[in-house]
Amino acid sequence: MVNLDYSLYLVTDRELLQGRDLLTEVRKAIKGGVSMVQLREKSISSLDFYNLAVALKEELNHYQVPLIINDRLDIALAVDADGLHIGQDDLPFSVARRLLGPDKILGLSVTNLEEAIEGEKLGATYFGAGPAFYTATKADAAAPMGCQVLKVIKETMTTPVVAIGGINMDNIEQVKETGVEGVAVVSALMGKEDIEMAARRMRNIWEKS
Repeated sequence: MVNLDYSLYLVTDRELLQGRDLLTEVRKAIKGGVSMVQLREKSISSLDFYNLAVALKEELNHYQVPLIINDRLDIALAVDADGLHIGQDDLPFSVARRLLGPDKILGLSVTNLEEAIEGEKLGATYFGAGPAFYTATKADAAAPMGCQVLKVIKETMTTPVVAIGGINMDNIEQVKETGVEGVAVVSALMGKEDIEMAARRMRNIWEKS
């Protein structure tokens, strides 16, 4: 398995790129310090998702950066991705694990401590905990949990915790202080014209704080 460095975890959203090429922008983000990439596609055909995932996996292999597929177990299996990320309303965790196999990364979204406790019993590789702050990226996002809840989840669980939701340059230091293993970001990188510079700035703040 590739190195699991959760510190700066990019979740893709091609709509934010305004026509720029996804592979090119992800490559820039990695050069800036992104350590994991989750491919998230909600509105393209299965064939297009598959082709994009194949191309992205080849790109990420060069940098030894893990490819995680959001939600779509079939795509994760088809391209032999490093892992899958699922939410509370997706395929049951036990089913996803059985089909994915014991050696793949299987991340789980949690919005509170109770979900994290259950997820740890199930054997999640890591948690995507959030939303940490208000986010416009996900229309059906739960109410923000804030840094205090993040801290409680981190201190209670042994499973690595990645904070997600509304994280940007202004609050990443505050999130780091909770002790979480990393931050997952969407618009804070995908929405920036110079994605490499934005990633480098976030990486620098994370390392220094």
